[in-house]
Amino acid sequence: MNKLVLQAEVVQIEPLRYTPAGIPLLSVVLRHVSEQVEAGMKRKVECEVNAVILGDLAKKNIPQGLEIGSHIQASGFLAKRSLKSTQLVMHINNIDHISD
Repeated sequence: MNKLVLQAEVVQIEPLRYTPAGIPLLSVVLRHVSEQVEAGMKRKVECEVNAVILGDLAKKNIPQGLEIGSHIQASGFLAKRSLKSTQLVMHINNIDHISD
């Protein structure tokens, strides 16, 4: 199974672009901060995650308030950035806005 759910703040949004196949693509960077328990001890977790939104969801989320500083819960999956890359990127297939 490959599923990721992340609550995060949007810290970067690239302009909407299109893949060679004509699919809308929106690249974003998400910042996550939380406290987790690992081996019985609390641990502060902070990270930035590169993510992409494809298709109708990419076009729909620009006018629906996805902006820098937005707090969201994103769900999707992890995949390599490209065929030859070993870097991971989150592919978002659902976004819920979280009230501050």
